[in-house]
Amino acid sequence: MLYETIGIVRAGHLPEVKELVLTAGKIILQQGGVIRDIRNWGTFSLPQAISRGQQRHTKGHYFIMRYDCGIKANEQVRKTLALDVRVIRSANVKLGNGKLETLSKFGEIRWDKLEGEV
Repeated sequence: MLYETIGIVRAGHLPEVKELVLTAGKIILQQGGVIRDIRNWGTFSLPQAISRGQQRHTKGHYFIMRYDCGIKANEQVRKTLALDVRVIRSANVKLGNGKLETLSKFGEIRWDKLEGEV
């Protein structure tokens, strides 16, 4: 199955972002999955302040990872990110059903132009 994970990590801690992506990537690869794309979005203001790990965050460092793996590996990635106090928020989305016709609809992750911009 094709999945996409968007994570928000504490701002100003780029080594933590790299470590978290590496940890998630190892889980996927150890379970026989394939990482399709990893993107670093950078630091942005959060839509609203979020309290996590006894801290209040107004900015976060965003990353996105697209990968193919089984259900168990995806659950393990989700749980690992959810339990880590460095992660402010994360979300996993199933993008495809594993069939080539469906997977071919998804191209690369575009950051340079947002929806509606020209």
